[in-house]
Amino acid sequence: MRSLLIVPADDTKKIDAAMASGADAVVLDVEDSVSYENKPKARGNIRDILAGKQDDNGPEIIVRVNALDEAEFNADMVALLDSPPQAFMLPKAEGAECLNRLARHAGPLPVIAIAAETPAGVLKLPTFAEDTPANLMGLTWGAEDLSAQLCAATNHDADGHLTDPYRFARSLCLFAARAANVEPIDTVFVRYTDEEGLRRSCANAFRDGYTGKLAIHPSQVPIINEAFTPTREQIDKARRVVDAFAAKPNAGVVSVNGKMFDRPNLLRARRLLKKISRYGV
Repeated sequence: MRSLLIVPADDTKKIDAAMASGADAVVLDVEDSVSYENKPKARGNIRDILAGKQDDNGPEIIVRVNALDEAEFNADMVALLDSPPQAFMLPKAEGAECLNRLARHAGPLPVIAIAAETPAGVLKLPTFAEDTPANLMGLTWGAEDLSAQLCAATNHDADGHLTDPYRFARSLCLFAARAANVEPIDTVFVRYTDEEGLRRSCANAFRDGYTGKLAIHPSQVPIINEAFTPTREQIDKARRVVDAFAAKPNAGVVSVNGKMFDRPNLLRARRLLKKISRYGV
């Protein structure tokens, strides 16, 4: 998934806009974006959506539940398990054991863990790779919650770049996801009217190895989708690398257009080519 658009589940107009946004996944949120008083309404809206006929060509439906240690989590499970979503998003996940605890409620449904929203979550990110839960499908992180937990004045410097604690969390999330062989998903870009800033953030994430990004507004979706969709040039290069190794299956290194490519390059090329049918390229 390239784009995962988070929408408050207590607002049907925003849900309708999200469904029509072109996002690969819509994350119906019953956690931070929904007030305590509106959480029952949000659950009712989610139940109605999940009980209805799903559009096969529409976005994947994910539900961000409340954190495990909050009383609202149990209410989420009671309300949603009769008509479960395609996946859950678990906030404030502090280590792999959290997903095992969720599985005891929700069974083997896939989970994207927001695994670096707390200091303990950051420190426990390696556990997802050491003992990968069977229901884990992706890892992401949260700069805003984490900065609040750290009592930081801000999570960006004067030039708009993440400061060191958040770059560390972002990098560790990427390492853990790749080590666990699940999707690494970059966090939200909160300045949703800053299109150039979003493009730079997406380009940096794609460059580093992230496969998608969380969104908080429908206007962000086209930019994210474009950034995480392989270009024609990238596709052609990947095909040439794969074809060169196919012609020399026992080679450790091949030459393509005067440049040497080794087996890690082949792995990277194959991964890229797997994406293109999924994204309609």
